[in-house]
Amino acid sequence: MAWDTERTKRLILEAAVEEFATHGPEAARMDRIAAGAGVNKERIYSYFGNKQKMFAVVLTRELERLAEAVPLDDRLASDLGEYAARVFDYHRAHPHFIRLLHWEGLHVSGGEAAAREARAAHYAEKIATLTKAQAAGHLNADVPPEDLLYAVIALAGWWFATPQLQPMLMPGLNDDPDGQRAALVRLVRLLGATA
Repeated sequence: MAWDTERTKRLILEAAVEEFATHGPEAARMDRIAAGAGVNKERIYSYFGNKQKMFAVVLTRELERLAEAVPLDDRLASDLGEYAARVFDYHRAHPHFIRLLHWEGLHVSGGEAAAREARAAHYAEKIATLTKAQAAGHLNADVPPEDLLYAVIALAGWWFATPQLQPMLMPGLNDDPDGQRAALVRLVRLLGATA
């Protein structure tokens, strides 16, 4: 029977997502990834190299999944609150993503970020889309589009990065993800509102 390489890689990546999200790139253990995937640890090294390379592959794959699931098109650029809500929904369904980004931030400097050039190009496309929405009068042109994008990324993810803050600041939204989502939408729409 032939070895199903693609299936094995998929199983390894699925196990690696959870391991890296839970323990970070330094404390993650390749033997736990191997056990979770049901493979020999040596197979991981042959497919992905060392732990740092594997973390970069995992993070890049997860970034691509978010970009595919929540694209910023012209319509959503015109309603940036709705775009933020969709990013929020993605984070709620995939809580590991924010943890992976935070681990990356704790363990690498900006120049060493996984797939840095590809990510920068992806963000440049989003900034161009926001620039078009500003030129069309749909978004506040007084706020640089890169500032708007950064704010949306930060605001949509912060609910999940620091969940302990929300009950202290907004106790009325405890255990109310729909209320959290609505608060995010209001705030982002205010940021992008035209005069």
